[in-house]
Amino acid sequence: MSELVFVDSNILIYAHDADAGRKRDRAVAKLRELWESGSGRMSVQVLQEFYVNVTRKIATPVAQSTAREAVSSYGAWVREPTTPTTVTRAIDIVALAQIAFWDALIVASAEHAGATTLYSEDLGAGQTIAGVTIVNPLADA
Repeated sequence: MSELVFVDSNILIYAHDADAGRKRDRAVAKLRELWESGSGRMSVQVLQEFYVNVTRKIATPVAQSTAREAVSSYGAWVREPTTPTTVTRAIDIVALAQIAFWDALIVASAEHAGATTLYSEDLGAGQTIAGVTIVNPLADA
């Protein structure tokens, strides 16, 4: 199996945002690659953020039933629970990396899942935090 890649909610949101243009195309392609390789991972936090954003906050909201199906499908990528240990690790990462708590929780969840890469548009691409390298798969090549 390939190295594990943790997916942040923004990548998942772009893949389902009808108005996202090239970002949508790139997000869909990257997610497809992860499905095919079996290397995609995410957390319940990612699924929650995805659902709220695609049903309420994007210009052309996704139907709740469609978003529910996506959450159910991508639930297969949640392999590790978010535990109090994950939360305390996120608190440590906040201090270590000087990032927001919710971003640190994504990094801690990626670390806990054994991912070496985190696909995110929100964090600084190219940096490594807690052994997880941040990659923006939507950036121009």
